[in-house]
Amino acid sequence: MPLPLQVPIIEDEVILARYPFLPQSSDFQRKLATENSISLDVLLDSERMEETRTRGRLRLVESISNKGGVDAVSMRDIHTEEGRLLESFSYSYARLVVCASEQEVLISRWAQAEAERAERLLREDDVALPIIAQTYLSDIKLITHAGRGDWQVGLSDFIEICPKITGERWRLVNHDVIDGKVMLGDKRMDSQQQLARLLRERIKQQIMEDALRRMGEVTDDLAVRLAEAVGMAGNLIQQASSERLELSGIEQGDWPPCMRKAVRELDAGINVNHFGRLFLASISATIGIEQSACAEFFANAPDYNAETTSYQIGHVYDRAYTPAGCPKLKLNACCAVQPGDDSLCDQPWMDHPMKYLKAQQRRRKREEQVIEETSD
Repeated sequence: MPLPLQVPIIEDEVILARYPFLPQSSDFQRKLATENSISLDVLLDSERMEETRTRGRLRLVESISNKGGVDAVSMRDIHTEEGRLLESFSYSYARLVVCASEQEVLISRWAQAEAERAERLLREDDVALPIIAQTYLSDIKLITHAGRGDWQVGLSDFIEICPKITGERWRLVNHDVIDGKVMLGDKRMDSQQQLARLLRERIKQQIMEDALRRMGEVTDDLAVRLAEAVGMAGNLIQQASSERLELSGIEQGDWPPCMRKAVRELDAGINVNHFGRLFLASISATIGIEQSACAEFFANAPDYNAETTSYQIGHVYDRAYTPAGCPKLKLNACCAVQPGDDSLCDQPWMDHPMKYLKAQQRRRKREEQVIEETSD
C-alpha cells in the first residue's frame, strides 16, 4: 500500500530536525537555509559548516560499520537552533555523499542505519510517534484503557510490511485482528516498540527511494567536489566487506554459488528469505565457520538485530542442522545458477552444495600437487 496521500502538518521544529528524512522536513530545512544563508556552496566549503560536515561523515561511518545505526544522540542540544541546524544539514550532507557515490550498497546501508536510529528514538518518543505513524501508515489508531495505550495498525499496512521482518511475532496468525486492524504488542515487544519496528521499514524505503531519485540529479561538478568524502565511504565499504569474508577454514573460492549468493545479497542489504538464511547458517556450521563470523554475514540484513541473530544462529549450530540440497534450494529460490553458468553445477551427480565444496577442494589439492611437483 502506498504512503498516505496527505501527511499531517508538523510544527514542532525539534521533531523536524530529529527526523530529517520526514517529507514534512523539506520546507523546514529550506526555511533554515534561507534564515541562515546556507547555500550548497556554504554547506560544502565554508568553515562554519565544518562541524556539520563532520557529523555527516560520522553518520556514514556508523552506517557502514554496522554499530546499530547512527548515534541517536546529537552532538549538540537539539532544542537549540544550533543543534537543529547540525542535525538537519548533517543529514543533507550525508545524503549528498551517498547520492554522489552512485553505489546502491552504500545507499542501502545508510538508509538502514538512519531507519534504525529512528526506530530507537521512536520507541521512547511519545510525542513524535503518533504523528510520524500517521505520516507512514494509512490506518493507525491508539486505544487507551486502564492508563495504557495499545496501537492498532491497518491490516493492509501490516500485511505489506511484516514479510520484510523475520520472527514469528511478525506473522499475522500471532496477532489479534479486530475490525480490520491488527493489535500490536506481545510479551517481548510492547505495542509502541512493535509500531516503531514497523515504521522502520517504511522509513528505510522512503529514504532509499529519495536517495535513488536524487542520485540522477548529481552533476559532474558536484561529484568532483564530494570525491574525497565518497572515496572515504567507498574505502570503508570495501574494508568492511573484506573483514566479513576473511574467514578461516574453507577458502572462499571453494564456496558453492548458492552460499556466495546468500552472503552477497545479505551484504548488499537484500532481504534473503528464511530458507536462504537457514541454509547459510547451517552450511557455515558444517564447514567450520565460527558462529561470530557467521553472524557477521547477517549484519546488513534489512531486519538485522544482533541479539536475535546470535540466538538463531546459536540454535542452528547447537542442533547441527544439515544444509539443504540443490532441489530444495531451487524450490525456495535460493539457487544461484542457471544451466551453463557453472560447469560443476551442471554435472548430473551434483545435487548438494557440500558435493560442490568437496569437488572444489579436490581440484585445489590436485593443482597444488602439480605446482609442487613442477617446482621440484
